[in-house]
Amino acid sequence: MAEKKVIIFTLGGEKYGVDVEQVLSIEKMTTLTRIPNTENFIKGIINIRGIIYPVIDLLERFRIGTSIINEETRLCLVQLDEMKVAFIVDGAEDVASIDTEKIEQAPHLVGGVHAEYINGIAKLETGILILLNLERVLRDDHIEKIKQIEGA
Repeated sequence: MAEKKVIIFTLGGEKYGVDVEQVLSIEKMTTLTRIPNTENFIKGIINIRGIIYPVIDLLERFRIGTSIINEETRLCLVQLDEMKVAFIVDGAEDVASIDTEKIEQAPHLVGGVHAEYINGIAKLETGILILLNLERVLRDDHIEKIKQIEGA
């Protein structure tokens, strides 16, 4: 039985998972420095341990709302190829091992998130887990803008 390890977080009332190998850390929300002339879902930048991370609101990126910042809000720091990005999530839960045989192909639209952003759906005892494909969350033109922010 093959397993996939994922970090589970909540976003807009749904549970999402990302490959644990892509996640650098989960941090408490901190003050952002706003950047002018960027996409609405790019909320600014943060400096964590000397590394500058562009901060992306996943709810806005998926066009299903705007994150409400509170005590539970977390930043999911991820590495996408050579780029480091922080995603705003409603809350982080845990690391889970998922039997790959329980992962199904995503329907065209899940929880308002287009299937192009999704690797699959896992049925857990606690409900459905949406497995995100982080490489598809950002289009090439967004990646170029983020690389410019990182290099600034």
